[in-house]
Formats: sequence, C-alpha cells, structure tokens
Amino acid sequence: MSQSYTQADAGPMSGWSGFRFQFGDNPPAPKRFLKGELGLTGMEVSLNCMPVGAGMPFLHTHQKNEEVYLFLTGEGEFQAGDQVLPITPGACFRCSPELPRAWRNTGPTPMEFVVIQAEAGGYSGQGQIADGEVVAEPPAWKRAAATP
Repeated sequence: MSQSYTQADAGPMSGWSGFRFQFGDNPPAPKRFLKGELGLTGMEVSLNCMPVGAGMPFLHTHQKNEEVYLFLTGEGEFQAGDQVLPITPGACFRCSPELPRAWRNTGPTPMEFVVIQAEAGGYSGQGQIADGEVVAEPPAWKRAAATP
C-alpha cells in the first residue's frame, strides 16, 4: 500500500505559545496553521494559544468558510454575534462564515485551542461513521500480538 498520509509534530501544548502568525498590523499571535505542513485539501486546521489576559483585538468573519473552535485548556469568553458565551476546557463552537466572532482569555493559565475551517456547505452529508469502511487486515498491533 502506498503512503497516503502526512504527519506533523506540534510538540506538547505547553510549547504552543511559541508559535507565531502575523496578520496585518496586529501583534504576532501564537498560532500555527497546518494546511501546508499536512497537505490538507478540504480544510484548514490551526493550533492556537491565547496568553493570560489576551484576546482577539477585532471581530472577524469569513467569506466562505465556517469554523469550529475546540477549546482544550483555559477559561475565557467567546463572542458569537451579540452573544458572549463562557469558554471552559471542552467548549466547542461552530460559526457560520458571516457571523462576527472573537474570544479572550480571562483565566489564570494560557488557553490552548484548535480551529478547523472548511467551506460551508461543502460536506457530503455522510455523517458519523457512514463514510467509513472496515479493512479486512487487522491493525499492526493485533498482528504482532498474534505472533508467538
């Protein structure tokens, strides 16, 4: 079987504060985009770290892409349109392209989160496991365990 995957190593979340992304005249942000590193073809994924006391300096929208925010650590607030919602570890938000959004860290520790963006309406509609297929060959660790 040919190699049909790519791999990147972002290191532990404690190091995500060292990522840097510059947007316009704004200060560099702790953000790392993975599209280029992984050769993604249907989405963009970014790894993010919002320092203590920091927040997005502006609301933003997108032209075509919806976004999903998956907050892993930290506490804060997420503005979705006119709503301000709490962020705690495990909080997940989906924003349509036209919805203004921003977030801030109000907690005592850095806030690490993942953002996934893809073109709205581009998903085929086969949700959950409907698109998956079982392969006849067992995983490598099962084969190794069966070998005496």
